[in-house]
Formats: sequence, C-alpha cells, structure tokens
Amino acid sequence: MNKLESRPVPKRAKSFQHTRRFLPAVTLLEKLLQQPIMMTEQQYQHLIDGLWQGDTLMDALVDWLFEDNTRQRKQLFEQALHEGTVSIKDCPDILQQFFAHVETQPEWLDQAQLQQAVAFMHSVGLNANYVLRDLALMGGYLLAGFNQALVMTGALNKGASQRLAETSKWWMDCTAPHGLERFSAGFKSTIHVRLIHALVRRNLHRKPEWNAEHWGLPICQIDMAATNLAFCSLFLLGLRGLGIVPTRQESQAVMHFWKYLGWLMGVDPRWLVDCERDGHILLYQSLFTQAAPDWTSQALGSALAQEPLQKEFKRWQTLQRHYSYHKHLSISRLFLSAQKMQQLGLPKYVLPWFPAFLIPQNLIGYRIQRRLPVLKSWQQRRGRQAQLNYMATFGSRGDKVIQPEKNHPAYIAG
Repeated sequence: MNKLESRPVPKRAKSFQHTRRFLPAVTLLEKLLQQPIMMTEQQYQHLIDGLWQGDTLMDALVDWLFEDNTRQRKQLFEQALHEGTVSIKDCPDILQQFFAHVETQPEWLDQAQLQQAVAFMHSVGLNANYVLRDLALMGGYLLAGFNQALVMTGALNKGASQRLAETSKWWMDCTAPHGLERFSAGFKSTIHVRLIHALVRRNLHRKPEWNAEHWGLPICQIDMAATNLAFCSLFLLGLRGLGIVPTRQESQAVMHFWKYLGWLMGVDPRWLVDCERDGHILLYQSLFTQAAPDWTSQALGSALAQEPLQKEFKRWQTLQRHYSYHKHLSISRLFLSAQKMQQLGLPKYVLPWFPAFLIPQNLIGYRIQRRLPVLKSWQQRRGRQAQLNYMATFGSRGDKVIQPEKNHPAYIAG
C-alpha cells in the first residue's frame, strides 16, 4: 500500500483537493509571510494519520490499568503522581517508565522562558480569560469533529459552568509561579488530565455509538495539538485583538511554555511548534480535519453563553450575572462573524460594545505600565489577583480539575 494511503480519511475531514480551493489567496499570504502555508499531499496525510493517533505512552498505561485489579492500579498511579515512584515498593515497570519520561525535562526546555511566559500571562489579567473563553473555547465549538467526544462524555448534562471551572482551574494551576515543577499543582493537574483523555479515548472508541469511520479516534493527536495551539498562538492573536501587543520575546516565551505543556500532555513532538507564526499555520492546516458546525456547536455554544448566569458574586448578583452574560457575548462578537454567532446558537445582532471600552484602555494603560519597572511588577500582581478573583466566581466548582462521575467514560471506582 502507498504510504500516502496508509490511513483512511474520516468523513469529518476535508479532502486533499478541498485544501487547494483557496490557492490564490494562500499563495499571496505565503509571499507576505515568506513561509509555506499550503499543505503538500504528504503533509495532508500526516494530518489524517494524526486523526487515528492517540497518546502511545499513556494509552499503554491505561491498558495496563484494565488488565487486572483496575482500582488498585489506579491508586498506584495516583501515589506515583503525588508522591513519586520511589514511594511505591516494587513499583511496576510501566509506572516507572512513564514517570521517568515525564520527569526528564526535554533538552530544549528553557526555564527562563517559562518564567517570562508566566509573568506575561499574569500581567494581562482578565484579558487572558476573555480570549481563552470567548474566542478559543467558544470558537472551538464551531469544530464539530472536536465536539463529538466532549458531548459523549456527558458535557451537555454536566453543565458549561462546571466544564469552564475545571479548565480554568487547570490553567491557573499551570500558570502559577513554578507551576510546572514536578510536584507543583500544574504538573500534577496536567498528568491527571492526560490520564482522563486516555481513559475517554479507550472507552469511547469501544462504544458502538462512536462512529470511527466518521470521526477517527476520540481525543486524537490533531485535536490535542489544536487545543494546545488555542492556548498559545490563538491566545496571542486574540490579545492583539484586545489591544495588547506582546513583544517578540513575550511571544516566544508563551509559545515555549505551551510547547512544554503540550509535551507533558502527550502531544506528539511533530505537532509542537516554537514560534507563533508556525502555530498559526498548523492551526490553519488542522481546520481541514474538522467537520462543519452542527447541532453540537449550537448546544455547546449556547450553554457556554448562559454560563455567566450561574456565577457567584458577593453583591448585586442578578445585575452582575446579566452584565457578565452580555459582556462575554460582545467579546465573542468582536472575534466571530454574525454567521458564526448564529451557528453557535448565539444572537447574531450583538455589538462589540465591551471591547470598544477595553481596547483603548489596553492600548494606553497596559503599554504604559509595562514600560515602567515599578508599574510592571504591580501590573503582574494586579493581573494575577484579577484572575484569582475570577476563579472565585465559580464557587466550589473551581476547586478541582476534572473529577469524573460514575456515568463519565473516564470513571474508575475508587
């Protein structure tokens, strides 16, 4: 069999011929960027292969969990995660091998860049939450191929507020100072989420309801890589849309931070990029593996839009809930067209009124504060506190990162 035909094309993906439809516009963009964007047939097949590829290391560990005495083996994994494999007498080889891998930092890792990225993400304050929630997450629901696994985990029944709280808690853990050190919350949360992904992948793939011919593998490499890119290259692009222009060094630091986080999460190195431009190109190319918006886009988008109405505020709760609801809609409208708003089950006649106030504030205030050393430090502390205050509005829902309930495909009886 020809190497380019090694994997079938799931119905969710566009054909290779479809990727050539925008050739004139892409050719012009390639000249401007001085970087190839249009995929070759081989690059296209690599993307298709990625739709069938999981996380080799964690998938093997999950298979081991289910070979015998799953509950006890899951407890050993948790002990290794929180206390290290040295705490386990006669630790199983597969646990030792997995944790030896994730505990051995890649040669390319630069701690200084990690610290710079954290400082920058603190300094932007709630702008980070706006971009990640109202552009990356909301816009991501337009990708029906990505939605299928989410819906089958019971996301619609669980509630958007809980899902957003769990994702926000993970992001806060990871972006805490030294949050990715071995026994810090961000490192442990990431490995925990990686396990959840593998459990979901294993269980959904075995369900008769999962149509592999149409969707490929649940939580595949391409979906994981695209999600990782949403936290870095799309994040940086969205910040620019809100009036915050990162320096080249800040951009590189953020991309480096998420490259390492993607590596910890089990993203194949071939889908990890070093610079923002490469991230945009890969994200653009990955869109050809995604199905058009469908009912899941409307269901998930509408649920996320309603999420602020469940927030917990200390005072003027009803007023603040409705203000937050309309504020987030207006931010989404800045980034998304009226048609895309409608495809997400959102009102399309929305004006970006909140960004109209926010952008000038960022263009002037943020830039001035960043240039003055004393104010820059204050800006970082103030921005992080705003992020912490935002987490408080989730109440107890924001205390933990994804704790599967009994009907969740990642549930293992404790």
